[in-house]
Amino acid sequence: MRMDKSHPSDPSPSSSSSSPVVAIECVAGGSSTAEEWRSDMLQTGDIVVEIRVGSSPPATSPFKGGKSAVQKLLHAASRRGETSARVRVRRGREELVELQGCIVPLGPAGRKQYALQSIHDPNYAVGFVDRTESECLALQGTRRSRVVTALSKAQLQDGYVSYAWDKKMRETLPIPSSSSFLSLLILPKASDPAATSYNPLEDTLARANSWLICSQASGVPIMFMNVQTEALLTKISGEKASSTVHTGSLSDLSNLANAFNASLYGFEDYHGVDIGVVKAVRLWYTPAAGELAVEIRLREGDSKLGFAVSRTEEGFIYISSVIDGDDTAASTRSGLRDLFKEAARTSKLLVISRVSNEKVLPWMVSSSGAIRCFDTVSLSHKLSLYRHALQTFVIHVLMWDQPPSRTSSGESQRYEAASVRYPPPSALPLPESLQNLTLGDTSERLGRDTAGDVSFRFHDFSFSNSWV
Repeated sequence: MRMDKSHPSDPSPSSSSSSPVVAIECVAGGSSTAEEWRSDMLQTGDIVVEIRVGSSPPATSPFKGGKSAVQKLLHAASRRGETSARVRVRRGREELVELQGCIVPLGPAGRKQYALQSIHDPNYAVGFVDRTESECLALQGTRRSRVVTALSKAQLQDGYVSYAWDKKMRETLPIPSSSSFLSLLILPKASDPAATSYNPLEDTLARANSWLICSQASGVPIMFMNVQTEALLTKISGEKASSTVHTGSLSDLSNLANAFNASLYGFEDYHGVDIGVVKAVRLWYTPAAGELAVEIRLREGDSKLGFAVSRTEEGFIYISSVIDGDDTAASTRSGLRDLFKEAARTSKLLVISRVSNEKVLPWMVSSSGAIRCFDTVSLSHKLSLYRHALQTFVIHVLMWDQPPSRTSSGESQRYEAASVRYPPPSALPLPESLQNLTLGDTSERLGRDTAGDVSFRFHDFSFSNSWV
């Protein structure tokens, strides 16, 4: 509602604080509670100094007869059909506030009581009562203190709002319902064969750092995002339990500060079972320039896909060679050959991140130090099954720069960035073992593949036998 404030140059307060006055009484709180009413709204305890009904001359205080005189004035106006009224009140000694409202009946029918209803907020209405000026001033002071108290206790409220998760994930993610956040969980390395103790947290962080640096140095186009510790629960007993579990007093908790660098500490649950907490490290990283979707369409007569896969020491699967000179190969038609050449030109590996939207990146380092990752034999077998079934499939590769707009074959390709584009990092040279790798190179051999706690020993075969 709109209020008009004014400050008279010659206020005329009552000569005695015990003088009778007509005061405002809030009878409806409107859209807000009394504590939240603004200072430019009429409030309980305000002293009425003038009432103007319609175009009639204003009636000013003191009102002979007090509240009854005001009610007679409003009743007479109501009978004449005049419903518009303006009331001016005094707050304190000088401040004047006005309310423009309409005359409405108040209370049971037949009592001829009326109130003023705001024309801006129909839920807000004020009535009139007889009081002394001292009572009004006391109410005004009490009201201010209540507002201050309410302000000190006021708290913001929270709640739940619905969100169209399925729709948002379909429409906003480059790979529907799949995130572009990549991570590796590194467990602390066991310092004894029985895995009853572990290397400190600093050692785990150092291994995470080393893995990232070596991955980038080998040509994997990834960038660091974040690193965090994760608590994994395990059972502990014996000497380790007695040295880490008992923290019976508040002073003993200070010893936990010394355990910050420890990878294993413990506590005792309600049933007296000793629980150990192992501090693992999760390394978050992202592709240097997102992921690129490459659609490989198969045709009758395709005897092979035209590329071979291998794996880095850090567990990344990459395309190690492609057929060159055959424009009819699936790898050429899909643009994979051109991507491979561009990666080699920039000293990067063409790393496969997903096959049919399934991630094929390393995801964990066990307490023995082995990297949990996918093996190339099963991947090559699955890709060969796609070829035999003549079923189109999509692979995603990690990008180091913006993808090419078209391939040399002239066919339009379904190149789509699968994450936000980031500025590419500075190019790092390939290690010596990879610098001499050329298209179709058959000098490399696959050795022992250890993933997590399970080891696979592959036959010693060349890239020429791992073509798909």
